[in-house]
Amino acid sequence: MRRLRYSRVGKSSEGEINMSPLIDIIFILLIFFIVTTVFKHDPGVEVNIPSLNSAVPVEGERVILAVSENGEVYHGGRSIGVSGVYDVVRAFVREDKTAPVIVQSDVNARHGRVLEVVDQARLAGAKQVYSASKP
Repeated sequence: MRRLRYSRVGKSSEGEINMSPLIDIIFILLIFFIVTTVFKHDPGVEVNIPSLNSAVPVEGERVILAVSENGEVYHGGRSIGVSGVYDVVRAFVREDKTAPVIVQSDVNARHGRVLEVVDQARLAGAKQVYSASKP
């Protein structure tokens, strides 16, 4: 008897990889990383911060306010004025009662304006108010 060999021409014996679950997992990871990302909140104005030797970094979520050279107060890229400080800080303190408030004041800003901003932040319930400086 003769044995016949049959070969499959053009057909692969390897299985195919189903990419659908892999793509689903990548999208779920992408959504997870987007949701858990902490975005940096810049005050929205460039200020010339003084340099101090005793500067200590502050970690974690915080409110950053900036007082420009001409006395304008900024938060998140928009001018809020001294009267807007209370509302901004109050909304933030409701979410996190221990979050600090950082006031970035220009070297040439009026001291009285900076104290008004600090006072409004404390009236809004901020327990920790810091002045920003360069190390």
